Amino acid sequence: MGASFDAIVIGAGHNGLACAAYLARAGRKVLVLEGRETIGGMSGSEELAAPGFLSDVHASGYLVAKLGTAPEELDLAGHGLRLITPDPNWAQVFPDGRKLVIGRDPQATARSIATFSAKDAATWLRIYGEYQAARSEILGSLFSPPRPLAETLAAKGGAAGYRAELQSGRSWAEETFESPEIRLFFASAGLHAGLSPDDALGGQFAWLFVSSIQDVGCSIVEGGMRHVSAALAAIVEEHGGEVRTGAKVAKIGTAGGRATGVRLASGEEVALDGPIAVNADPRTLIVDLLGGAAAPGLAARIARYDWGPSFFAIYLALDAPVAYKAGREIAGVSYVHASEASIDVLAANFVDIRAGRPPARPMLGVINEAVVDPTRAPAGKSLMKFIVHFVPWAVAGPDGTRDPAHWDALKEGYADALLAWVDEAFLPGLTSRIVGRAVHSPLDLERATPSSVHGTHQHGAFVPWQVGAFRPLPELGQFRAPVAGVYLCGAGSHPGSGISLGPGRNAAAAICADLGLAFPPGARP
Repeated sequence: MGASFDAIVIGAGHNGLACAAYLARAGRKVLVLEGRETIGGMSGSEELAAPGFLSDVHASGYLVAKLGTAPEELDLAGHGLRLITPDPNWAQVFPDGRKLVIGRDPQATARSIATFSAKDAATWLRIYGEYQAARSEILGSLFSPPRPLAETLAAKGGAAGYRAELQSGRSWAEETFESPEIRLFFASAGLHAGLSPDDALGGQFAWLFVSSIQDVGCSIVEGGMRHVSAALAAIVEEHGGEVRTGAKVAKIGTAGGRATGVRLASGEEVALDGPIAVNADPRTLIVDLLGGAAAPGLAARIARYDWGPSFFAIYLALDAPVAYKAGREIAGVSYVHASEASIDVLAANFVDIRAGRPPARPMLGVINEAVVDPTRAPAGKSLMKFIVHFVPWAVAGPDGTRDPAHWDALKEGYADALLAWVDEAFLPGLTSRIVGRAVHSPLDLERATPSSVHGTHQHGAFVPWQVGAFRPLPELGQFRAPVAGVYLCGAGSHPGSGISLGPGRNAAAAICADLGLAFPPGARP
């Protein structure tokens, strides 16, 4: 290879690159190896619907990273990252034309909630105040190693606090709000963690998610989400590291219980006396990369790992912007929830999903990138992305059998039905404006990005036994693998998925602690 390295990062998604950037800043010569021809992983941007129309393929909103210190510690803005944060920032629309909007001012959000319930508006201001009071502790827990369960229980105030943490979205929303529409909106926020209205953890996640949007705003990355990874890669290279694409790692070499380097699919071997951080899903790490070197029984346990529900995506190129039935107030909102105004309908969707049936009226995330960032589409044109929360991975075919392969035959017809519903219920005239489209089933998403297992985005479901110190498994819950010198730095580790830089930063902190290096390393150059 012509150069010696003292740290390797496998996978050039944003968390792998964040980990590499911190290690490079700490004085390590880092080699980042990416199997695909482009960096970014699930934070990539491509012209999918038509030439000249640039979509964020998977991740769209830049939110959680703004809550942490990584963007400033690494100086992402100084390396080309530009954010656009619209106001209003988020919206929920219903088929009857009503809407709820989150403005940058909490009072503006309260006024919108008051159109459904004055009592719920006051409740919102109260629970947002509770978030602000707990903000420092909450963020500290996200961007640091997870605490053991006993410490977590103590910090939560015992049984009452533990109940609040485990409460479902439906249970929490129904005891907190009176309006069916506001209950639905908050319960649907849990879907961003893959949680149905009746799943444990949904209530607290909904509170934190909506409060975070109010707190810092959900941004669009100017020029595409790809610029997050581009900025991180530039930092790695600025500090003497190297980012190689088209370099798929086949195995991590081990001897005497320690990592000794990697072997690429090409046969090339890279010896190493230093840490190897893996930004891949936990199954890839344990089964494919470590193989028999993993702790006994770990591979069998990861075979039972819960991946969570699958996504379905539709990318549209439009010959002109399309107005919402809900009115002009949300014309400039980049992220909109579109759904029926009922928790029961939302919950029934998950009955369909778990039975292998694509839901007819799912909750849709409507991402309008071009209305916020004109660089995404040609002048006068527009671009929209529809994310279905959620669909089954093993879908039922015409013969009743369930198989992911059925998606190849079903996906276009399902997309047609969804777009006809959207045209009727939320965006009149949408289908007449389409000049290009791409439809990605869960199978397509996994094919394009193998770490998007089952077409998911989380590297593992957010269920009580796969969060905090249990994520992804207790043996890997502090970012360290059973083989010395190997670390997990992807979304399968704490705090999980989303554009947060958290898993990458937390893993880098663990590595620096093991190497005796100060963290975070240095000041901005």
